[in-house]
Amino acid sequence: MAIEVGQLAPDFTLFSDEKKPVTLSEFRGRNVVLNFFPAAYTGVCTAQLCDARDNMKKYESLNAQVLGISVDSPFALAKFKADNEYNFPLLSDFNKTVIDAYGLYLEKFVFGMVGVSKRAIFVIDTEGVVRYAEITPSAGDTPNFAAVRAALEAL
Repeated sequence: MAIEVGQLAPDFTLFSDEKKPVTLSEFRGRNVVLNFFPAAYTGVCTAQLCDARDNMKKYESLNAQVLGISVDSPFALAKFKADNEYNFPLLSDFNKTVIDAYGLYLEKFVFGMVGVSKRAIFVIDTEGVVRYAEITPSAGDTPNFAAVRAALEAL
């Protein structure tokens, strides 16, 4: 079952594109925007993360830390980040523990691939409570970025 608004966000520790552990609860005192995406180097995933990159000043002004999460390896995420000049950490959920905890396991993706994350975005407040949650109907849909920023502005 997917995480809903008002719930405490499940804590996790994942390795980043810099091969360092990142724990969600370390960001208490800041808002967090979790961008779940199916796979690096796919068109919609790139666009989703480019929106975050291009609006980083806005996120920073709203005391928000942006994180990207996929099942790609830290090595693939490092290359993806460098190629697209992303200015926030990308986290590897290679073992799928976080997508399971958030209810985001996608059974069918492209080319018969299974076990990636649904496309989703969550806004978590300074206390670790989910204040906005969106899971797109299809992996080909982008999240409502204006609604994400509006949710942050309301905090």
